[in-house]
Amino acid sequence: MRPGPPDPAWTGGALGRSPGPRGAVGGEGLSGRVMRVPVPCVRSTSGEDRFATMSTTTVVHLLRHGEVYNPQQVLYGRLPGYHLSDRGRAMAELAAKWLADRDTVTAVYSSPLERAQETAQPVADAAGVTPRLDERLIEAENSFEGESVTVAEMLVNPRMWGRVYNPLRPSWGEPYVHIRDRMVDMIKAVRRETWGGVAVCVSHQLPIWTVRRAAEGRPLWHRPDRRQCSLASVTTLTFEDQRLLSVGYSEPAAQLYT
Repeated sequence: MRPGPPDPAWTGGALGRSPGPRGAVGGEGLSGRVMRVPVPCVRSTSGEDRFATMSTTTVVHLLRHGEVYNPQQVLYGRLPGYHLSDRGRAMAELAAKWLADRDTVTAVYSSPLERAQETAQPVADAAGVTPRLDERLIEAENSFEGESVTVAEMLVNPRMWGRVYNPLRPSWGEPYVHIRDRMVDMIKAVRRETWGGVAVCVSHQLPIWTVRRAAEGRPLWHRPDRRQCSLASVTTLTFEDQRLLSVGYSEPAAQLYT
């Protein structure tokens, strides 16, 4: 497998496509059926599309980690020492089986946080590859890290208003544009390295949801309680050469949700 051609510089658009209509994305019920809806795209005029005479399909699965053992309900963010619960490990096994049944995974990448590595390992074992750690997949920074606080408390407690005054950035953590840029950079690098193959990147809810919104051409700001990125879920980006063809979503561990 040879690496793909270099990507054009990131300019704030989506992953190799023109922004599509809001909501142009596949969804899934609990049956395990994945829906992939094509999204409109444009071909680069830089000449890189002439890298090969035939188009090449590359798939990048974005896998969220499984459930974490967290009896104190702490917003753990990037804190070390937070591992998968027993149910989280079962979720990781279900995700690994789901991926192995559908694709021949050629590479596995993971956030360096323990919960992501523990989710990535069953996938890597099933594929017979060694997972590679990359900081670009890490959880978003959050000023509430280490605290036990709900979103509702953030909104009604005046002592917290100095941190939640701007939900568009957001003011309490890593800017959405920073999250988008590092995730897009990672996906482009993975696409080059696994050109024509299938890669799995294990990350966290907010980074995955942010880059999905970018891929769909939607605003990056959003309501956290409306993210479609459940534990051990898989968000799938399918590319033809450097063009994003579709976005898919699946929940292999839905049977373990409560």
